[in-house]
Amino acid sequence: MTISMPNQTAVTEFILLGFPGLQPNFFLPVSLTLFLAYIVSLIANSTVIILIILREQLHQPMYIIIANLALSDLLFDTITLPKIIAKYWFGAGSISFFDCFFQLFCVHSLGYLDSLIIMLMAIDRYVAICQPLRYHSIISNKVLTLLCCMFGFCAALYGLYITLIAVQVPYCGPNHVNNCFCSNQAVIVLACVDVSLEKRERFIIGMSVHLFPLAVIILSYILIIRVVHLSANNGNWQKAFYTCTTHLIVIGMHFIPRLFVYSTSQTSLIFDDDINVLIVCLYTFIPHLASPIFFCLRTIEIRNILGQTFNIFLGQTLHKICEKASY
Repeated sequence: MTISMPNQTAVTEFILLGFPGLQPNFFLPVSLTLFLAYIVSLIANSTVIILIILREQLHQPMYIIIANLALSDLLFDTITLPKIIAKYWFGAGSISFFDCFFQLFCVHSLGYLDSLIIMLMAIDRYVAICQPLRYHSIISNKVLTLLCCMFGFCAALYGLYITLIAVQVPYCGPNHVNNCFCSNQAVIVLACVDVSLEKRERFIIGMSVHLFPLAVIILSYILIIRVVHLSANNGNWQKAFYTCTTHLIVIGMHFIPRLFVYSTSQTSLIFDDDINVLIVCLYTFIPHLASPIFFCLRTIEIRNILGQTFNIFLGQTLHKICEKASY
């Protein structure tokens, strides 16, 4: 929708296209996939957060990091997925100008926050494996809580800056967003002025803020691998290597496609719109589903707590059934 104004036309809403070239007969399977992804993310990440909050034995530095990552992923999915699911189910693809830029702010803030939290996780693993005797003097719950708050503030500043880059240009014509949610890259191309400078600025800032955490992560794991290799005769090296491998899988899923999309946006390499949207969805939503599995469900403490909770629930349910049957 647009409204006429003297000498210009201002866009008042945007239309989320999701996958632009998707045929109507694929709307249901795609929307069901997105809905299933959201439900799994909602249940898995909520379970992780609740367990870590309620179980005192999980009030440890590593689990504080995991809880913050789960919260960030849960917020991201809740802000983006219900809207695109509603577009495919009810044809409600329109989003107001304000809501679109609020979503854009949250998308970039939470995406950067994930990068910082994953970096913090790598640092935690480095200290735990390479400086085990000094771990508790370096890493504490209070320090990590303060760091997570500081990272949240930095991520919000980054999201605000990226949002201001996009919101300051005029939008006076096309309002169809070729994506499942509002992002700087998908929205700014709809401006009715040349945005080459804004796109270059977004590229430089975006690459910088994601390459710094990635560089710290790579350095941390190089040092970890070196220590693990030198202590190959120690019986704990398999556990350390196993933990690092699972972390590296999520790190790769988070950073590699993201940096690839940023890089190709500044080249003449052009992909089909649906391929672009698919890549964005893969590096956005797949890590949110994988994180609870790799970081939590494969952790002995959380597995034991989940098993105990399930056994208690099952025992209470069977007891109630038996009581009703006796009547």
